Amino acid sequence: MSAPKLLLVEDDTALAELLQYRFENEGYVVRATPDGDEALVMAAEDPPDLVILDWMIEGVSGIEVCRRLRRDRATAHVPILMLTAREAEDDRVRGLETGADDYVTKPFSPRELLARVSAVLRRVRPALAGETIEAGDLKLDPVAHRIERRGHEMRLGPTEYRLAKFFIEHPRRVFSRAQLLDAVWGTQSEIEERTVDVHIRRLRKALTVPNAPDPIRTIRSAGYALEPS
Repeated sequence: MSAPKLLLVEDDTALAELLQYRFENEGYVVRATPDGDEALVMAAEDPPDLVILDWMIEGVSGIEVCRRLRRDRATAHVPILMLTAREAEDDRVRGLETGADDYVTKPFSPRELLARVSAVLRRVRPALAGETIEAGDLKLDPVAHRIERRGHEMRLGPTEYRLAKFFIEHPRRVFSRAQLLDAVWGTQSEIEERTVDVHIRRLRKALTVPNAPDPIRTIRSAGYALEPS
């Protein structure tokens, strides 16, 4: 498996150099920039496997960089771990709602950050490498474009397959209809949000097997999540 590629966006020079040194020693390929605008260009040119993003950086703010990465189809699924000195719960919630997958509050130890990054990549690397990934009783083979549940191969249309694949790669995370539209249909899609509900119903039906619960959870006023069993 190739070395994971990290994009480090941090304007504290000493901290950036320390983190780059530590991650490269662990076998990561690290590109670093202190500037939000440059980070967006770098991510577009060569999408990383994970972004470590400081909230307060030069140029475009970290929260706006996060928002734009999520809007770009090429980087919409790239995990983002935010670094922040902000301790208020509202700020952490805002970061997660914007699309961050995790956050670490400063000050932190490089060892803690390494552990957080490793945990996030363990969830997504199997799919990136074309390996089978499991979420509860669901098994995804991205090379064969096949999904199984409890030994049964699921018969899914192309859209339902993409939707199921996205859920399996992000288990238990709640996605709004707008986020699912961007991730599955693309940011340029003109499909209405209510179309998501139609495909969710089809996906639920397709994933039905005897004596197994519905794996798709509806969160009122928020969206949907995969709850593996």
